[in-house]
Amino acid sequence: MKLIVLYRPNSEFARGVEQYVREFHDRTGKDIELLNIDTPDGISKMKLYDVLDHPTFLALDNSGSLLQKWSGNPLPLINELSAYGEVK
Repeated sequence: MKLIVLYRPNSEFARGVEQYVREFHDRTGKDIELLNIDTPDGISKMKLYDVLDHPTFLALDNSGSLLQKWSGNPLPLINELSAYGEVK
């Protein structure tokens, strides 16, 4: 499983998202991939998973199928995401 957060690095939410990702890793040992929504990869992920808001957290299975999606603020609880993702 894989966790991705689609966000805009130069927005009012960027610092909170980046702190959340660090804290999530510190508490769970799992990583969340940060993906800028203004890059070609970010744009394609937004279209593929029907993302209309940012930040949006995606939990994907190994084949890329969407398992769960959390959009906007407040950010999801770390416990909600901890069941997803790979330990690195």
